[in-house]
Amino acid sequence: MERRRVVVTGMGAVSPFGTGVGTLAESILGGRSGVRRVPALEHYEGLGSLVAAPVEGIDPKIIPRKHRRTMSPMSVYATLATEEAMRQARLDKEHCAGGDMGVAIGSSVGSTISTQQSYSDFFNFNSLEKMRSTGFFKIMNHSCAANVCHALGITGRVLAASSACSTSCQTVGYGAEMVAFGRQEIMICGGAEEYHPLITATFDIMNASSRGFNQHPERTPRPFDRDRDGVVCADGCGVVVLESLDSARRRGVPVLAEVAGFATVCDITNMVNPSTDYMEICIRKALEDAGLTPDRIDYINAHATGTDQGDRAESEAVGRVFGPRTPVSSLKGHMGHTMAASGALEIVAVIELMNRGCIPPTLNLENVAPDCAGIRHVTAVEFEETSCVLKNNFAFGGVNSSIILRRMDHD
Repeated sequence: MERRRVVVTGMGAVSPFGTGVGTLAESILGGRSGVRRVPALEHYEGLGSLVAAPVEGIDPKIIPRKHRRTMSPMSVYATLATEEAMRQARLDKEHCAGGDMGVAIGSSVGSTISTQQSYSDFFNFNSLEKMRSTGFFKIMNHSCAANVCHALGITGRVLAASSACSTSCQTVGYGAEMVAFGRQEIMICGGAEEYHPLITATFDIMNASSRGFNQHPERTPRPFDRDRDGVVCADGCGVVVLESLDSARRRGVPVLAEVAGFATVCDITNMVNPSTDYMEICIRKALEDAGLTPDRIDYINAHATGTDQGDRAESEAVGRVFGPRTPVSSLKGHMGHTMAASGALEIVAVIELMNRGCIPPTLNLENVAPDCAGIRHVTAVEFEETSCVLKNNFAFGGVNSSIILRRMDHD
């Protein structure tokens, strides 16, 4: 079967900076940090990390109650981001209902907030008195995808990947493959996450959360930096509209970027500690899928979360493939680690900044760590035209993903 070219025609974002792709891009270019000290974290005994980058100021009541009643915060984020992306792509109810549009939106787990609210009495007091019938629909692993479909009337395929930090890089890649091989004409792809103190606690007990900057939250995380000390957890949602190039041309909508290549592999060496070798394999497979050589990549948006082992392994892998020439940066310093949302949110930011002729820096990168040297780190906004970028996402369980995005001069 002939492989069709797949393009991005719409984008939406809910980030620690607020709603909208423009807000996200301006915050990154302005050097803003979405990280803050979270007072609620102080109530947990033994928790060393007191910082996070949660989304604030979202009013779920803008979504009609008949749909909102089965939504947790992350399903609200996913719906709002999808609506923004669909507006930009000029999609309406007719496109949603025809069966040619599908959804691939994932999350790390179902809603932890809703799990606690729905089942606390059941577990603590063996009581069903406070359980609500709508609770389960908020904690399903496919809750975001299902809620988006129901709220917007989308009747095509539904995919809800759940692969931690690789989730939404995979949903975009898998969605692109569905379009490329004619299984769907249009795919809504992305990932969502909602913040709960348990997320920070999970990283904290693994000694992987940032603890040293509780008094100066804007200075962490510090990807690739000598003084990096771990992850800062965050939430939000990123969504892209994918369709065939022929479809975009027929509809007369602007093309924001092309999905040129994608790869995902499993690093079987360790469930937690990443392998440079498997990162390199994933990157090279993405290049092969795109039919590109390393010298064709103008910028690399790294996964880099601010952990010792992860940043070191990724730096080594990038160095092996690209050497010291290609600009590299991570967006985790700006908005923390949005987990399942990180791939799509960062893809949205990269495409927006690529079309503005900008390469973003790694916020808080002041002294490049010796074990992260050998690649070209970006420490200030660079105004430079980029035509082709690589985006990496690497997850617990060894799920590695890389995607290549290409700017198009559409006619």
